[in-house]
Amino acid sequence: MAKRSSEGAALLIVLCLCVCGSPAGGQTPSEDAKLLSARATQRIKSLQAEADRLAAQARSVFGDLRKLEIERAIKREELSQADAALAAVTASRADAARRLEALEATRVAETPGVANRLVELAKRGRGGYVKLLLASDDVRAFGRLSRGVAAVAELDRVRLETHRRTLNAERAVVAEIERQRLATVASQKAAASARTALDSAVASRNRLIEELDQRRDLAAQYVSELQAAQLTLERTISSAPSGAPPTLPIGPFRGDLDWPIAGQVSAAFGRSTNGRFGTSIVRNGIEIAGPEGTTVRAVHEGTVAYAAPFAGFGILVIVDHGDGAYSLYGHLAETFHAAGARLRRGEAVGTVGLVPTGGAALYFELRIDGRPVDPLQWLRRSR
Repeated sequence: MAKRSSEGAALLIVLCLCVCGSPAGGQTPSEDAKLLSARATQRIKSLQAEADRLAAQARSVFGDLRKLEIERAIKREELSQADAALAAVTASRADAARRLEALEATRVAETPGVANRLVELAKRGRGGYVKLLLASDDVRAFGRLSRGVAAVAELDRVRLETHRRTLNAERAVVAEIERQRLATVASQKAAASARTALDSAVASRNRLIEELDQRRDLAAQYVSELQAAQLTLERTISSAPSGAPPTLPIGPFRGDLDWPIAGQVSAAFGRSTNGRFGTSIVRNGIEIAGPEGTTVRAVHEGTVAYAAPFAGFGILVIVDHGDGAYSLYGHLAETFHAAGARLRRGEAVGTVGLVPTGGAALYFELRIDGRPVDPLQWLRRSR
């Protein structure tokens, strides 16, 4: 990691030297200016088409947002109704709790009498009331006694039945309270979930609208930059060639730059960790695998600011695109240009060489405003 950091620091020094002392390019023919003007026109049309698509998408999102707002208003009304239902359930639960309290009091009051009667019945044994009737041999007494025994038996039956109904009623109330509790919890969860989902959807649409607005503003800015560059190119075409070669700003071509070579990315931009050794590496560019000797082409027009061997990067070529924008091509086996040479977009820079770890690959780095950026965000997605 220390070696990679020192190489990055040295590379930064080279870039600073390029800014301060890169040789000026020679005069550029008007044919180059015409090609650049045509490319600017094509890119402006592309950006304007993108702006139109973004505007149409924004209108669609606004429509979706309006639908969500209506749905949210409906949900608010449903939630209001749910709150009223919850209040009714709460009142019902309170009433059930009072009835349960009364039933418990009745059961407690009945329990001693029922218990005593059950004890008496247990004492009489299986014969029960029959033994009581056979206790007298007087016919008249037997009649009176049989009527009394019948009355006592009916009283016991009523008392036991009443107690049983009280217990069943108490169990039913407890079950109803539990059902209402579960229904209340479910209603509360459903209401909270619906509110959260709608709030999240509305917030997401608002963020999307803000993002679309920013992208439209950026597209408009790029169009303005390209139109300003076109005016300069037109003056170059119509007047005598000047010392400064015509250029297009690289910013408007974000996401539209050609790849320097065709191949798969074998090492990504940013910080990565070696799983075997646990070391951390910060990579300011990417590595693109490709056959040794493959032609490497400039992703944008510019002036060669550096072309020489560089420790850790083989032969390194740095192309200055103006306004603090640079593209770097490393691990080259050879280069076709010296510092100060003017490159057109797509012009050959050199050929792919070997990387220090073995195999053939191109190291490609892109710096905007002097700072390294992820090249994949600037290169065309479809290759």
